[in-house]
Amino acid sequence: MEEKEAIISLAALAQEQRLRIFRALVGAAPEGMTPSGLSAMLDVPASTLSFHLKELLHSGLVTQERESRNLIYKPSITRMNDLLGYLTAHCCQGAACGTASASTCADC
Repeated sequence: MEEKEAIISLAALAQEQRLRIFRALVGAAPEGMTPSGLSAMLDVPASTLSFHLKELLHSGLVTQERESRNLIYKPSITRMNDLLGYLTAHCCQGAACGTASASTCADC
Protein backbone atom coordinates (compact mmCIF):
# COMPACT_ATOMS: atom_id res chain seq x y z
CA MET A 1 0.00 0.00 0.00
CA GLU A 2 1.24 3.44 -0.88
CA GLU A 3 1.19 6.35 1.56
CA LYS A 4 -1.54 8.19 -0.35
CA GLU A 5 -3.82 5.12 -0.23
CA ALA A 6 -3.20 4.77 3.52
CA ILE A 7 -4.11 8.42 4.06
CA ILE A 8 -7.39 8.00 2.13
CA SER A 9 -8.27 4.87 4.11
CA LEU A 10 -7.38 6.43 7.46
CA ALA A 11 -9.33 9.59 6.60
CA ALA A 12 -12.39 7.48 5.82
CA LEU A 13 -12.17 5.78 9.21
CA ALA A 14 -11.45 9.02 11.10
CA GLN A 15 -15.14 9.74 11.57
CA GLU A 16 -17.27 8.13 14.27
CA GLN A 17 -20.18 6.97 12.08
CA ARG A 18 -17.94 5.58 9.32
CA LEU A 19 -15.83 3.69 11.83
CA ARG A 20 -18.99 2.18 13.34
CA ILE A 21 -20.28 1.24 9.87
CA PHE A 22 -16.98 -0.35 8.89
CA ARG A 23 -16.78 -2.33 12.13
CA ALA A 24 -20.35 -3.55 11.63
CA LEU A 25 -19.49 -4.69 8.11
CA VAL A 26 -16.35 -6.47 9.33
CA GLY A 27 -18.54 -8.27 11.86
CA ALA A 28 -20.94 -9.28 9.07
CA ALA A 29 -18.19 -10.54 6.75
CA PRO A 30 -18.15 -12.29 4.39
CA GLU A 31 -21.89 -11.98 3.69
CA GLY A 32 -22.09 -8.21 4.14
CA MET A 33 -25.18 -6.15 4.88
CA THR A 34 -27.85 -4.15 3.14
CA PRO A 35 -28.17 -0.43 3.84
CA SER A 36 -31.49 -1.03 5.59
CA GLY A 37 -29.85 -3.63 7.86
CA LEU A 38 -27.00 -1.27 8.68
CA SER A 39 -29.39 1.62 9.25
CA ALA A 40 -31.48 -0.40 11.70
CA MET A 41 -28.47 -1.90 13.48
CA LEU A 42 -26.65 1.39 13.96
CA ASP A 43 -29.68 3.70 14.21
CA VAL A 44 -28.37 5.88 11.38
CA PRO A 45 -30.78 7.64 8.99
CA ALA A 46 -30.67 6.28 5.43
CA SER A 47 -29.43 9.54 3.90
CA THR A 48 -26.61 9.83 6.42
CA LEU A 49 -25.70 6.18 5.92
CA SER A 50 -25.59 6.64 2.15
CA PHE A 51 -23.14 9.53 2.50
CA HIS A 52 -20.83 7.53 4.77
CA LEU A 53 -21.00 4.39 2.62
CA LYS A 54 -19.96 6.48 -0.38
CA GLU A 55 -16.87 7.66 1.49
CA LEU A 56 -15.99 4.11 2.54
CA LEU A 57 -16.47 2.92 -1.06
CA HIS A 58 -14.19 5.71 -2.30
CA SER A 59 -11.50 4.64 0.18
CA GLY A 60 -11.61 1.05 -1.04
CA LEU A 61 -12.39 -0.27 2.45
CA VAL A 62 -15.90 -1.31 1.37
CA THR A 63 -17.28 -2.94 -1.76
CA GLN A 64 -20.80 -2.88 -3.14
CA GLU A 65 -22.60 -5.72 -4.92
CA ARG A 66 -26.08 -6.00 -6.32
CA GLU A 67 -28.06 -9.05 -5.24
CA SER A 68 -31.38 -8.97 -7.15
CA ARG A 69 -33.00 -5.73 -5.92
CA ASN A 70 -30.69 -5.22 -2.95
CA LEU A 71 -27.31 -3.59 -2.60
CA ILE A 72 -24.94 -5.51 -0.36
CA TYR A 73 -22.01 -3.76 1.25
CA LYS A 74 -19.00 -5.81 2.30
CA PRO A 75 -15.72 -4.90 3.94
CA SER A 76 -12.60 -5.28 1.84
CA ILE A 77 -10.63 -7.46 4.22
CA THR A 78 -7.68 -7.35 1.83
CA ARG A 79 -7.61 -3.55 1.90
CA MET A 80 -7.99 -3.54 5.69
CA ASN A 81 -5.08 -5.98 6.04
CA ASP A 82 -3.00 -3.92 3.59
CA LEU A 83 -3.62 -0.85 5.75
CA LEU A 84 -2.67 -2.71 8.92
CA GLY A 85 0.44 -4.01 7.19
CA TYR A 86 1.36 -0.50 6.09
CA LEU A 87 0.96 0.79 9.64
CA THR A 88 3.06 -1.99 11.16
CA ALA A 89 5.69 -2.33 8.40
CA HIS A 90 8.36 -0.57 10.44
CA CYS A 91 7.40 -1.97 13.83
CA CYS A 92 10.24 -3.29 15.93
CA GLN A 93 12.93 -1.92 13.61
CA GLY A 94 11.54 -3.97 10.71
CA ALA A 95 11.63 -7.34 12.47
CA ALA A 96 8.58 -9.55 12.13
CA CYS A 97 6.41 -9.41 15.23
CA GLY A 98 6.84 -12.37 17.53
CA THR A 99 10.53 -12.89 16.79
CA ALA A 100 13.19 -12.79 19.46
CA SER A 101 14.59 -9.54 18.09
CA ALA A 102 11.14 -7.98 18.36
CA SER A 103 10.71 -8.86 22.03
CA THR A 104 11.08 -5.23 23.08
CA CYS A 105 7.81 -4.33 21.37
CA ALA A 106 5.11 -4.80 24.03
CA ASP A 107 2.36 -5.62 21.50
CA CYS A 108 4.32 -8.08 19.33
